[in-house]
Amino acid sequence: MKTQTKKNLQQLFLLFMLVIVLNIIGNFYFKRFDLTNDKRYTLSETTIQLIKEIKEPIFIDVFLDGQFPPEFKRLQNETKQILEEFRSYNSNLIFQFNNPIEDESKAEQYVQELVSLGFTPTNINSNKNGKKELIQIFPWAIANQGQKSVRVPLLVNNFGNSPSENITKSVQLLEFAFADAITKITSGKQKKIAVLKGNGELGDKYQADFLLNLKEYYQLGEFNLDSLQENPQKILENLNRFDAAIITKPTEAFSDKEKYILDQYVMNGGKSMWLIDKVVMDIDSLQTENNSALAYPRELNLDDLFFKYGIRINYQLVQDLLSTPITAQSAQGDVPIDWLYSPIIKSEDNHSITKNINLVKLEFANTIDTLKNGIKKTVLLKSSAQSKAVGAPLEVNLYQFMDNLNEEDFSKGNQTIGVLLEGKFNSAFKNRVKPFTLTKELDSGIENKIIVIADGDIVNYNYVNKKPLLNGIDQWTQQVYGNKEFLLNAMNYLLDDTGLINIRNKEITLAFLDKDKVSKNYSQIQIITIGLPLIVLLLFGVLFFFVRKKKYAK
Repeated sequence: MKTQTKKNLQQLFLLFMLVIVLNIIGNFYFKRFDLTNDKRYTLSETTIQLIKEIKEPIFIDVFLDGQFPPEFKRLQNETKQILEEFRSYNSNLIFQFNNPIEDESKAEQYVQELVSLGFTPTNINSNKNGKKELIQIFPWAIANQGQKSVRVPLLVNNFGNSPSENITKSVQLLEFAFADAITKITSGKQKKIAVLKGNGELGDKYQADFLLNLKEYYQLGEFNLDSLQENPQKILENLNRFDAAIITKPTEAFSDKEKYILDQYVMNGGKSMWLIDKVVMDIDSLQTENNSALAYPRELNLDDLFFKYGIRINYQLVQDLLSTPITAQSAQGDVPIDWLYSPIIKSEDNHSITKNINLVKLEFANTIDTLKNGIKKTVLLKSSAQSKAVGAPLEVNLYQFMDNLNEEDFSKGNQTIGVLLEGKFNSAFKNRVKPFTLTKELDSGIENKIIVIADGDIVNYNYVNKKPLLNGIDQWTQQVYGNKEFLLNAMNYLLDDTGLINIRNKEITLAFLDKDKVSKNYSQIQIITIGLPLIVLLLFGVLFFFVRKKKYAK
């Protein structure tokens, strides 16, 4: 007996020493094990490198503390898990969870402050003390470092998705959301974007929000192609100092000189985003006595340029049954009118640019044809299956969709509206007389990317019918459109050489309780989850009783 006791003590001592040694080793070497099937807690190398480079403390406040329904409880837990994973790589990342409505006496003031700062609340059903009530939650976080602050959206609320689908998409984007915020705070803003002017581009008022958000990543500068008319060589040299160029809804034709400058910019590797309207039509044009106007082609002298790069923008307008109403005035106030020229595009999640993006709202969009020329083409935006294209010129009337609408006419859908082009482009001026001479003329370019959207108003997402949206919410659809996220993702993809944008492709599968299935099979589930364990426990008790009785019967 003493020998056995001594042996047990020796084993206990060895186990104790092993634990101490492992703890000592753990202080010098770090390793976490992700045992989930989808590796949801395994950060990408891009994110890890980004976190390790944090030099000054970043404080993150998450407004997701409190008691929530199961779906939002999952989002709360997953957010905490991902932040703990971030902090395990750098202690300079400090986070805490807050409940804005915990103190009822100050809740209203706190909520108003959050809303004024752009934190849009979400209403959910909550069961509190046995009573169901509608409460506001703020699925947001804010990251702070010194004087810099960045809002972090935690909830994807895409149109047409169930709550569980939106929570799953939200969890998929958590790593990107926080990595993106850290990038904005710590970015050195090295890359430069030229915002082209001089050809009647869209006014700054209508693209201000997009440009302000871009400034969190990049340096922006206005660039006029007419700045040095007598020295096009110098204009191209100046433009080549920018990494990308944005051309937003030009209304005046480009001269051959301007077009050649832009062509050579592409050949030299300059990225470009074209937001183009090929049909002249505007909501304001309908403010006439008969509420109608003529939509007619707009000549921008860019057809040969785009044709060479592999696309053609058509003189057509898209009509889509999946669209947002237009606002009209009446004696009773604002009233909605069916307006098929405002298609809302649902993402197919076919690219990191469109991954988990909510509806994108367009206005008087045109169609794009893709041509075979060896350039890789990815369709980023296309209309719904219930849409069609109508050619210009045509008359547009404010009330044309109110009566006699035959839905069978809208069967030629999925009209292409936005395209990503990738590859080595050939110059549109190859084997042609050049409008001027350059010291270095390129007929073929280096590997490059171009994005073309056949709607200049895509950037005008904070206005509907030329009226600003309250908190970005459309009063008729109650949607916060995904235009901003789409455009930012598009520019980040054009310029991103760190791989951050690819984090959006992370796939995570969450298991949620199927409430309908539970309700349908309630009795069976009760028997399996409650009755069966009790029966097993009872059988074990009876068996244990007889075994003990037999053992000690003597």
